[in-house]
Amino acid sequence: MPASPQLPMDSSPSSFVRLAGVAVLLGAGLVAACGQGSGNGAAGGGGAPPPAEVGVVTVALGDIGLVTELPGRLEASRVAQVRARATGILQKRLFREGSDVKAGQPLFIIDSAPYAATYASAQASLARAQANQAQATSLAQRYKTLVEVNAVSKQEYANAEAAQKQADADVAVGKAAVQNAKITLDYAAVTAPISGRIGRALVTEGALVGQGESTQLAVIQQIHPMYVNFTQSAAEVMKLRKALDGGQLKRAGGSEAASVRIILEDGSEYAQPGRLLFSDLSVDQATGQITLRAEVPNANGVLLPGLYVRVRLEQAQASNALMLPQQAVTRSGTGDSVMVVGADGKVTPRPVKVGNAQGSQWVILDGLKAGDQVMVDGFQKLRGDAPVKPVPWTASSAPAKAASAAAPAATPASAPASAAKS
Repeated sequence: MPASPQLPMDSSPSSFVRLAGVAVLLGAGLVAACGQGSGNGAAGGGGAPPPAEVGVVTVALGDIGLVTELPGRLEASRVAQVRARATGILQKRLFREGSDVKAGQPLFIIDSAPYAATYASAQASLARAQANQAQATSLAQRYKTLVEVNAVSKQEYANAEAAQKQADADVAVGKAAVQNAKITLDYAAVTAPISGRIGRALVTEGALVGQGESTQLAVIQQIHPMYVNFTQSAAEVMKLRKALDGGQLKRAGGSEAASVRIILEDGSEYAQPGRLLFSDLSVDQATGQITLRAEVPNANGVLLPGLYVRVRLEQAQASNALMLPQQAVTRSGTGDSVMVVGADGKVTPRPVKVGNAQGSQWVILDGLKAGDQVMVDGFQKLRGDAPVKPVPWTASSAPAKAASAAAPAATPASAPASAAKS
């Protein structure tokens, strides 16, 4: 078979130059093709991005109660010290410590033997005086008849009348002695002066009490209702009264406060409201505070004397006001402001007048009108003058939105890991 023709191998330098030029042209063509493809992709996905969603609260004006929260301390409405008014040995305790007792209930028994003997002696002395009184009365009546017929002298009759009056006085003294002995004898049985909860016994059986002074045996505290004492700055009170007199604020129901709520140490609110009793007419010179007192029902005994609490009381109402979450309000030295979303979706700042704080919200007194959409969430999404899409904001939906936004962010990170495994 004839051999196939072979092309001659050209190893000259010019042939290498021609091959290099062809390679450069092919590379340039590939680069151009890639650039054209990427340009087409960008053009295919072009256009303005959709407006960012931001959480807003639509303004609805109304009357807002201005609630002041102040520190206070609970106090029993009545406190009585149980003391021994008779001297003797304490024989018995008749109550359970920490229990509720009624007024007049026996609490302690003191040795009453000496007082019983004194009482019996006083009764005997009274009986003798009454016998002498009867004899003297009879003699005076008989002499009265005899003196009329001159059977006895007037002097004898006068002596009989004096003896009768002395006998009457002896009977009165005897009755007083009996009453005094009876009172002392009754003191041997110590009773509760008021109804309430009694604490621990301060003395034990066998102790000598009432020697030289009335020994304190226990303490009874009436804890239903309870008092809560708290103070308020005199400057705040004067500012509040000035606003009330000027018409900026409306007076709440009642003369001083519409309601009083108790906040316990764990942050929970006591179920039953209280009522304000009085405000002190004078200002403490040392602290500049005015003392206030409220009465709180405590039928179940949940509140205890001496417990520190916080008191919320509504002293006035602001008209045409609203409450906004604190995160919606920007506070600075130049003033307070909020971000308002307009009808065109543009966000603009709006100066406002801020009142007191109500929990995690501010009371807005002025600067907004009904229907305004105040931005509460999504501040990080603002991009210059770019419009936004307002959506209703609620406190409960904020954590859910944050969680749903975090879930897709984890998906791209997991994709390369699965690709690497494949």
